[in-house]
Amino acid sequence: MISQEMIHEAASAIQERCSIKPSVGLILGSGLGVMADEVEMPVCIPYADIPHFPLSTVEGHAGELVVGTLSGKPVVMMKGRFHLYEGYHPSLIAFPIRVLAALGIHQLFVTNAAGGVNESFSPGDLMLITDHLNVAGTNPLIGKNDDRLGPRFPDMSNAYDLDLREIAKESAKKQDLLLREGVYAWMTGPNYETPAEIRMLRKLGADAVGMSTVPEVLVAVHSGLKVLGISCITNMAAGILDQPLNHHEVMETAQQVEKAFKQLIRDILQTL
Repeated sequence: MISQEMIHEAASAIQERCSIKPSVGLILGSGLGVMADEVEMPVCIPYADIPHFPLSTVEGHAGELVVGTLSGKPVVMMKGRFHLYEGYHPSLIAFPIRVLAALGIHQLFVTNAAGGVNESFSPGDLMLITDHLNVAGTNPLIGKNDDRLGPRFPDMSNAYDLDLREIAKESAKKQDLLLREGVYAWMTGPNYETPAEIRMLRKLGADAVGMSTVPEVLVAVHSGLKVLGISCITNMAAGILDQPLNHHEVMETAQQVEKAFKQLIRDILQTL
């Protein structure tokens, strides 16, 4: 069970290492950690040095917090996140969001590598998340609610903030970038989905599928943060193309969209 004391201890350890008070938090998904290289005057803090933080165990997730400025905004970036399939409790997966909120952020940008469920998508597309489907069968908010952290029954009708989405679309237009829009579905992993599961998700209204993001967004909304979500479509999901799926392909495709992704994030931050 996550406590106020745990959150305070983690936030204090970060504040002792840097003087910047971030206003925007960013979670960098598989292969997208290069965004942290753009941060000016960075202070890098390994997760192992932050009390109660889990550790990243997945390739492409560096496992460190980067605090500094980007596009003139004070930011804190997570290079690497935590997943249910790593064996962590759902509340611990989203514990860093509690800590970022305690540091004073107002907006949270969540990014991920995702499989394309919408057959009109292509690997390398960026997708603005408009909503999500929680089909993982769990929730980080299950358990006794601490009213100091957020309400018992948080409203998720605008989980992915409409104003931030409009800013993202305008930023994409400025750089002539095709920015897809769609619904992200959260599955537990670690296996990739079966073709039958992808057909199910498509019928439910999903456009992309992945193994992260949703628990973080649930806690972010519970904490009163405004959320922007962007998926990098790194592969088409099972059953769409006649080819096996692997994590190496995910990493390669993320690298191909690196330049467009970094410019999009920079433009959005400049507009805030």
